[in-house]
Amino acid sequence: MPITLNEDLPAFHILSQEGVMVMSPGRAAKQDIRPLRIGLLNLMPKKIQTENQFARLIGATPLQIDFQLIRMSDHESRNTAADHMESFYRPFREVEASGEKFDGLVITGAPIEHLPFEQVSYWPELTRVFDWTRTHVHSTFGVCWGGMAMAWHFHGLPKHLLAQKAFGCFRHRNLAPASPYLRGFSDDVLVPVSRWTEVRQPEVDAIPGLTTLLASDEVGPCLVEDPGHRAVYVFNHFEYDSTTLKEEHDRDIASGRSIGVPRNYYPDDDPAMPPTNRWRSHAHLLYGNWINEIYQTTWYDMTRIGGG
Repeated sequence: MPITLNEDLPAFHILSQEGVMVMSPGRAAKQDIRPLRIGLLNLMPKKIQTENQFARLIGATPLQIDFQLIRMSDHESRNTAADHMESFYRPFREVEASGEKFDGLVITGAPIEHLPFEQVSYWPELTRVFDWTRTHVHSTFGVCWGGMAMAWHFHGLPKHLLAQKAFGCFRHRNLAPASPYLRGFSDDVLVPVSRWTEVRQPEVDAIPGLTTLLASDEVGPCLVEDPGHRAVYVFNHFEYDSTTLKEEHDRDIASGRSIGVPRNYYPDDDPAMPPTNRWRSHAHLLYGNWINEIYQTTWYDMTRIGGG
């Protein structure tokens, strides 16, 4: 089954060409089923690239998805055209006022890791988003900084600055093979990582209710379940395209930053070689499992979402 996207959204045409099943809202309205309503709160500067990455994974399931794009109300994007934001995004203030509910919400990362959470310009509104998910969202997926921010808000789990950027593809251990989120996962998983901060396993373990599902000996926890808040936090980037780490590396080199070659990413660690994608199948599994878990547990009557 397809993901429902506005026909004018760039992702509609890009995913159509890739063979992903996409459907216009008009066509979807003719089907006598309830689609899952999934929101994307996009905090990344390159909005269109991020839309494509998450729509590609969420749209690969056998269910119809109503995909909604959300932005912070008063934060203006400097990297995406204003007409794109006006055409396809709704400010959270409007979504909150409408009282509408969602089966799932993805909260992306943001390139502001160096700041304490409370110094982020839109932190007060973002904490409203987090609290709103408890009553208006069935399941929330916090990604990278977005996941760290949720864990800090709900549990006081701190993030720590790294002396060197965790950058490359790192092996992770499957710690919970019976978890519905890891259905079909290998025992050993390669995951793209790109961050200047970390959360630490002993501090995760000290918080009742948090369970680490995937972790690396080198870069720490990756996937943490928070059932008390109907949330999952992933601190790394399953959604990355094949060339995303290369683009980040090239950007940092061009800006004069001191950055090493992303580890275990290029063949023989040679940046002159095309990178090899070795995480795509697990990315589809993870997001497919999340969508399936929502489908199995959400309410058909959406007004009951968040009611316990």
